[in-house]
Amino acid sequence: MIDPKKLAERLPGDFTFGVATAAFQIEGASKADGRKPSIWDAFCNMPGRVHNRDNGDVACDHYNRLEQDLDLIKEMGVEAYRFSIAWPRIIPEGTGPVNEAGLDFYDRLVDGCKARGIKTFATLYHWDLPLLLAGEGGWTARSTAYAFQRYAKTVMNRLGDRLDRVATFNEPWCIVWLSHLYGIHAPGERNMQAALHAMHYMNLAHGLGVEAIRSEAPNVPVGLVLNAASVIPGSDSPADLAAGERAHQFHNGAFFDPVFKGKYPKEFVEALGDRMPVIEDGDLKLISQKLDWWGLNYYKPERVTDDGERKGDFPWTVEAPPASDVKTDIGWEIYAPGLKLSIEDLYRRYELPECYITENGACDNTDVIDGEVDDTMRLDYVGDHLEIVAGLIKDGYPLRGYFAWSLMDNFEWAEGYRMRFGLVHVDYETQLRTVKKSGKWYRQLAAQFPKGNHKAV
Repeated sequence: MIDPKKLAERLPGDFTFGVATAAFQIEGASKADGRKPSIWDAFCNMPGRVHNRDNGDVACDHYNRLEQDLDLIKEMGVEAYRFSIAWPRIIPEGTGPVNEAGLDFYDRLVDGCKARGIKTFATLYHWDLPLLLAGEGGWTARSTAYAFQRYAKTVMNRLGDRLDRVATFNEPWCIVWLSHLYGIHAPGERNMQAALHAMHYMNLAHGLGVEAIRSEAPNVPVGLVLNAASVIPGSDSPADLAAGERAHQFHNGAFFDPVFKGKYPKEFVEALGDRMPVIEDGDLKLISQKLDWWGLNYYKPERVTDDGERKGDFPWTVEAPPASDVKTDIGWEIYAPGLKLSIEDLYRRYELPECYITENGACDNTDVIDGEVDDTMRLDYVGDHLEIVAGLIKDGYPLRGYFAWSLMDNFEWAEGYRMRFGLVHVDYETQLRTVKKSGKWYRQLAAQFPKGNHKAV
C-alpha cells in the first residue's frame, strides 16, 4: 500500500482531489418531479440489454438522500465533486417546456456543495438523452445538437453563477462507438453510418454548448471530458505501428482532431467519408473553439495489432493480448503506465489546455464483512495511478487534479448493479453506505492538502 503522506509530497500543494458520479447512475427517482424517460430508461426495459434487466428507477436513491450524500463527500475530505446534470429533469422532452422542479434539485445540490466548501465540476451530458429526442433520430439527427444548445443555455442561466467548472460531454467515444456502432449502450444501434452521424452531431453539440455556456456564464471555465484510448501496438513491426496510428484516429482522433485541430483525421475520412453526414460551413469552427480545460478518463490500455485481412471497417485492427493477467473484476487489464503513455502522446499530438484526470478507478467487487470492505486491489490501483500522475506533473504536464471513479457503487450501465466501482459500498436494498478501505485511504491522502492552500479554480 502506498503511503498517502509520501505520495502527497510528490504532488503540488494546489492539486485538487475529488470524487465523481453521474446522474443516471445514482439519482433514482426516475419519475419524480416532472422527470421523463431517457434513452437509458427505455434500454433497461429491453430484454438482453442490461444485466438482470436492472434499471435506474432507484439506483442509490441520491435524489432523496442528497444532503446525506453531500455530507458523505465532505467527510471524504475532498475539495471537489464532479457530477452530471440530467437533461430529462431540466427539459423532460428534450425540447419544449423547462421543468423548474428539476432545476430546483440542482440548485440544492450546488448550494449544498458550496455550504460545505466543495467545488462543483458539472457535466452537462452523461448519456441520458431525453427519450422523445430518440423519436427524431437522437444523436444521428442534427436537430439534437441545437436542442442540446438550448439545454446548456438553460442550465447555465440558472446555475452558472455558482459552478466552478463545466464540461459539455462525458466520453464521446461511448456516446458514438459504444452506443451506435457496437450496440452495447443505449440506444443499442449497430451501424457505421449512424455512428458517424452521431459523431459529427455530438461534436457539433459540443461546439454549440461551449458557445451557450460562455454566453450565459463567461467566467466559468469550460471543457470536455474524453476517454482517450491509450493505444499500444502489439509489436514494433511496421504493420502494427500503422495499426496503432489507425486505432488512434478512430478512437481518439474522431473527437480530438475536430475539437483541437478543426478537422477530422485524414485516413479516417478517406476510409469512411462516403458515410459521413454533410459538414456544413462553420461546423468545424464551432467545434474547435478554444477550451479552458479538458478531462481524461482512464481505466485500461488499448492493445492492437494489424488485421492483415482487412475484415470489416476502419481501423482494421484486432485486439492484442494483455501484458499480464492482472485485471479488475470487470475484466479490464491493470496497467498504470498506460495513463502516462496516453498523456504524453496526446500532448505531443495536440495543443491541449490544462487537464484533470476526471475518472480513474477499478471495479473491485469485494463485499462487506463485519462492517468493513477490504478492497485492497482498488486501493493499490488508485495509488499506482496517482504515482503516475505525480511523475507526469514532475515532467511538466499541466495536470491539475484527480477525481476518483466513483464516490459510491452505482448502476454500471449494461452491467447493471453487479460491478462495483465505489470508494463507498452501497447496499442497494437498505441504501446503507459503508466507506471502504480505499475510501479511507483516499480520505487520508486528501487530508494532506489543506483546502486553504488551494488556488481558486
